[in-house]
Amino acid sequence: MVDKLIVFDTTLRDGEQSPGASMTKDEKVLIAKQLERLGVDVIEAGFAAASQGDSEAITAVAENIKKSTVCSLCRSTTKDVKAAGEAISAAPNRRIHTFIATSHIHMEKKLRMSPEKVVESAIKAVELALNYTDDVEFSAEDAVRSDIDFLINIFEKVIKAGAKTINVPDTVGYSYPNQWGKRIETLIQRTNGSENVTWSTHCHNDLGMAVANSLSAVAAGARQVECTINGLGERAGNASLEEIVMAVKVRSDIFKCTSSIDTTQIVPTSRLVSQITGYPVQPNKAIVGANAFAHESGIHQDGVLKHRETYEIMNAQDVGWATNRIVLGKLSGRNAFRKRLEDIGLRIDSEQQLNEAFGRFKHLADRKTEIFDEDLQTLITGDGSSALERYRLLTLFQTSETGEAPKSKVVFFDGGIEVSSESTGNGPVDATVKAIELLVNSGSDLLLFSVNSITNGTEAQGEVTMRLSKSGRIVNGVGSDLDIVVASAKAYLNALNRLESEPRLNPHYDDGIEDLP
Repeated sequence: MVDKLIVFDTTLRDGEQSPGASMTKDEKVLIAKQLERLGVDVIEAGFAAASQGDSEAITAVAENIKKSTVCSLCRSTTKDVKAAGEAISAAPNRRIHTFIATSHIHMEKKLRMSPEKVVESAIKAVELALNYTDDVEFSAEDAVRSDIDFLINIFEKVIKAGAKTINVPDTVGYSYPNQWGKRIETLIQRTNGSENVTWSTHCHNDLGMAVANSLSAVAAGARQVECTINGLGERAGNASLEEIVMAVKVRSDIFKCTSSIDTTQIVPTSRLVSQITGYPVQPNKAIVGANAFAHESGIHQDGVLKHRETYEIMNAQDVGWATNRIVLGKLSGRNAFRKRLEDIGLRIDSEQQLNEAFGRFKHLADRKTEIFDEDLQTLITGDGSSALERYRLLTLFQTSETGEAPKSKVVFFDGGIEVSSESTGNGPVDATVKAIELLVNSGSDLLLFSVNSITNGTEAQGEVTMRLSKSGRIVNGVGSDLDIVVASAKAYLNALNRLESEPRLNPHYDDGIEDLP
């Protein structure tokens, strides 16, 4: 018998906790729609109590997702549970995911609560959550370092209270596969009522074993895995969705379960998340890295040409890789444009959005000989600009001459007012950033400047990521253009806009907790 493996994606929540990876409401909706297209069972859209913006983003996702279950994380407090319940109320399928720490170090040092009080809060949180949905998940934070008997006790209590999913997280990435599999197996065997719930695992990658630990849990009986696209997440990241899904699919001889994931959508989803968050995918990343199906060795090349399976354990097309390019030019019509977007997994919901995207396509076609699927994805995701944002680039004039300091003049909107500034610098990008800073005086520090080519060749669009830090906050700004200096200006302004956004509360690092009545 083959069981269903539930794929719980937390890119929009745990993935967003990567430094600088915060997303706007519209960006979250865009990714959520692609996750639904991918076939994700549960989309954890955010942490409703983190900020008003987070709550509104979850609500927007709930209003736009029809098939996947929309979930909000919450601590085991009255305020958090109510915020989660209200945020997901519009979703046809909704879940509340409540958690509380169960390890001795967390209970004593962070929560400052007795074990008995922790159990009481967990029970009441589950009971309160049932007022909003019958699909309640409970997580024991830092389960990897929790006493096994205490875990069994709290799990039995929340199952009796009505929890339908029990999540066992390796919050700090401390475990290793053999140990983690045994812990999951022990919990399933010893917990009364375990047969009435779905067992889940949520692993972090601090020691590089998040995927291995997750798979070990699946082999031990877990039937839900919590993961993110590209392994995105705070610190070293989370378990990678694409690696888990393909491991289960390729090694069906080991894992007696199957997922609902449309694997052909894996690469498009990976690209979308990378472009929006500003986190590039490393070339040697399994499944979605640029080199994942590349063969340099002559022996390997010869083997693949003779029979693909000599050196490939999966088909590149099965995960969404393709060599096709579109033949769309400046004379192409909107219907052909729309059809190609749909073919590569990009849907546009309104005529206004289509007109705007088609206009950007026409502009690009006038400047670029060949248009690739990656170019189209960038046209849709854009550079993160919005009419509601404070800063938006209008024009840029830049000169570079051997032996002379580069000069840059930047014209941009600042709160709807057109402003301009010019400066020199050590290079064209440096001059551009200095010109912007002369007016905005942000007081931020530039932590990262990254340039990536979206496609091949000298005509390729460049994608720039700028990571800024200010007062402890870290944000990523992303910009794309055929001109890398223009892309840099867009990225810097995009990062400044993100610094203007509302700060968020990280549920794992807040040391205050409100008791449930």
